[in-house]
Amino acid sequence: MHKAKFRPAPWKGLILSAALLAAGCQASGLSSGIPIDRSAGSAANIDSLNAVIEANPRDAAAYNTRGIAYGQAGRFKEAMSDFDTALQLSPNSYQAYANRALVHRRMGNINAAVNDYSAALRIKPDYDLALVGRGNAYRELGRVDQALADFDAAIRLDSSNARAFHNRGLIHQARSNHQRAVEDFATAIGLDPNAAEPYIARGISYLALNDPKAALSDLSDAVNRDQRSAIAWANRGVALETLGQTSDARRSYNRALGIDASNEIAREGVGRLDRGSPTRS
Repeated sequence: MHKAKFRPAPWKGLILSAALLAAGCQASGLSSGIPIDRSAGSAANIDSLNAVIEANPRDAAAYNTRGIAYGQAGRFKEAMSDFDTALQLSPNSYQAYANRALVHRRMGNINAAVNDYSAALRIKPDYDLALVGRGNAYRELGRVDQALADFDAAIRLDSSNARAFHNRGLIHQARSNHQRAVEDFATAIGLDPNAAEPYIARGISYLALNDPKAALSDLSDAVNRDQRSAIAWANRGVALETLGQTSDARRSYNRALGIDASNEIAREGVGRLDRGSPTRS
């Protein structure tokens, strides 16, 4: 009889997805953890917001609201124009700065995003959502010490901020401090048990800690919450393969590839199984 053998998973192939790395919410409706929603920029929705602006052409909040709709729809040029106008009308609108910062992040203008988040924080130093957003931008720039400082500050301001704990966990994970990462992800899960991302992240850290059973539990919870997460299915395959459950591992890898054919974790996993070299004794 074959007995499942626990061995370190092929950790070098485990890569956090861009969606996971970008997770973080902004106060006024834009969230980098939410996919583009083209319906937000529908003609009917924009027409209604246009009517508000026509009736109140000096209302900064109206431009900010329409900018949010454009941003959610992926219409970044129009969003930027509206946030610019909102800030011309109301230079102390920290919400408009934070929203413009997020559009900068989505456009890849990370340094500009840091500048706008910092402007929001100069106006409202306890704006924890801007701290989380700037922390994410710092992390994208590789400035992890500053990112960690922002997440720590956000948690001091609001110990119920699930996103801050999640993103701080990602910093610990990137530094291979997986036990501390697990603790932060566990807190994030306790605060927001319906979010898939902290389960995915904790599952990845459990794989690094050579605990495939715990990883499988978390990654199964993740796919139950988000069945379209290729990164969750792929890493679930790694956990199953490590436990010697090769048929189930193949199914998980194939689910990942059906969602994202370029997923390297799943492609490498299928390749190992096809070569007949699964992690079994």
